[in-house]
Amino acid sequence: MAVDVVAALVVEDGKFMICQRPAHKARGLLWEFVGGKVEPGETRAEALVRECREELGVAVAPGPIYMEVDHVYPDITIHLTLFRASIVAGRPQKLEHADIRFIAPSDIPLYAFCPADAAILKRITDTGIE
Repeated sequence: MAVDVVAALVVEDGKFMICQRPAHKARGLLWEFVGGKVEPGETRAEALVRECREELGVAVAPGPIYMEVDHVYPDITIHLTLFRASIVAGRPQKLEHADIRFIAPSDIPLYAFCPADAAILKRITDTGIE
């Protein structure tokens, strides 16, 4: 059974936010969209708000779903829901991640992303983020 995971596509000034996973975690030092597992009793939007608060110290307003992806890793199968989201309070802090950056779609090839994000990154490359 797939684990329900949410993530945020945060866009500012034509760039989008990516976060580098901590070295000690699965897929360590790969880049990803901020987010995490949906806990029992939470909606996906509630999980996104909680994860962004816990991982970045920011309040976000979830917007429409940008894309949903199913991915099988050797250790876990996930159903990823990527929401468009905007930061409504705070500035992103590295509370859990090794690094945080805002990159242009043209910068995608310069970063090693988690495999589950491949289809999302292709859509961003093909259609943009606005």
